[in-house]
Amino acid sequence: MDQDLFGICPYVTVQKLLTGKWTLLILYHLSTKTMRFNELQRALPRLTQATLTKQLHMMLENGLIERTVYNQIPPKVEYSLSQLGRDFEPVLDAVGVWGKEYIACIKEKELQ
Repeated sequence: MDQDLFGICPYVTVQKLLTGKWTLLILYHLSTKTMRFNELQRALPRLTQATLTKQLHMMLENGLIERTVYNQIPPKVEYSLSQLGRDFEPVLDAVGVWGKEYIACIKEKELQ
């Protein structure tokens, strides 16, 4: 499918929104609670700072997350799911259920 179908075809649109190796995991972690940058980095230790910054920026631009900056010293910034991100939670839950079923299937095949 062509990239020109973004905003027309739902599958192309979702594929574009979920580009990036870490997008689903970041969405999952933010679905559990509001987090600061360093909290996300600790939750995803194999994710580099540069990549996390890039992914968060992309997700902000796409309206999936919100960034709240508190006017204090030292600066405090928190990330949370936007309403669009919260609307995606049932999909995250379904992906989690399917992933568990797939893992069980793989383990069952290994035992054979």
